[in-house]
Amino acid sequence: MAQPLRGTQSLVGQMGWVTAHPSLTLIEIAWRWLFGVPLLAVCWMEAEKILAAYPLAAAGIDGIDPQNPWVAAVQLANATAFYQPHVLAVLRWLLPVAAVAWAVISGLGRGLLLQRMEPRVRIRPVETITLQAAWLALLGATFWGWFRSVAWVAATHISASGEPDLVGYAIWLIFLTLAFFTAWALLNWVLAIAPLLMLLEDRSALSALGQSLRLGKQFTGKLAEINLVMGIVKLALIVLAMVLSAAPLPFSDQLGPDALHWVWGASTIFYLVANDYFQVVRLKEFVEFWRMFRGGESASQ
Repeated sequence: MAQPLRGTQSLVGQMGWVTAHPSLTLIEIAWRWLFGVPLLAVCWMEAEKILAAYPLAAAGIDGIDPQNPWVAAVQLANATAFYQPHVLAVLRWLLPVAAVAWAVISGLGRGLLLQRMEPRVRIRPVETITLQAAWLALLGATFWGWFRSVAWVAATHISASGEPDLVGYAIWLIFLTLAFFTAWALLNWVLAIAPLLMLLEDRSALSALGQSLRLGKQFTGKLAEINLVMGIVKLALIVLAMVLSAAPLPFSDQLGPDALHWVWGASTIFYLVANDYFQVVRLKEFVEFWRMFRGGESASQ
């Protein structure tokens, strides 16, 4: 009897399939960059406005002592507190606008991507956008939980009244970041699979969201496994991009600062494109496991 297929055993095959269909990755890159490039441009312009009104010297950043990390940590905290109200004033209008734009663009982009992957799928933009907004809300809640946890650690380990415990702060920061990242990788598939169930099984958005919680132990295990592996792949891509960025540093005097800027830019683009590629691989893997566990059931309905 054939052994049960593990979630990651077919991953290489799906990577080959996605590589043979580059238009799918181009769609993923297109909708992500259509959102990301304008957002970065707006952030850059708003940052320039803040720095023009409140220069770095006003926050004391130009006087940071690089020889004393304990003092520098408190100085950076003071500078953060100085800029916080000005940044929050921008975020109050920028975050809602960005969230709506992301939900709309990602909903349309993912719907088009899935239609190209499965031609029988009929795009339903309003419902897909709604499910993407729910996914974004879960991401926001996860980030808020991480931010509040790190703020608690900072308040208990770094203060102006005593010597900062930078080692303890760094340990907690790494632990909490990995913990929230792992939790996100293990749980967000519930909302990631919902648009597929809606489109592949012709369900309503609410029905697809409810069904994503009742997929059975085997299907759920495969989805969680693939999602966790993709989270590890994302970490590996980040590390690889950092290595590529740091590789020319010993030769910085010979290459010059402009060459380093090109290397850093190329490393960033490499990470973004590779991440988009693996997003398509994950979607394809989800579709294949849906076909394995629910394709026949859906066809018989």
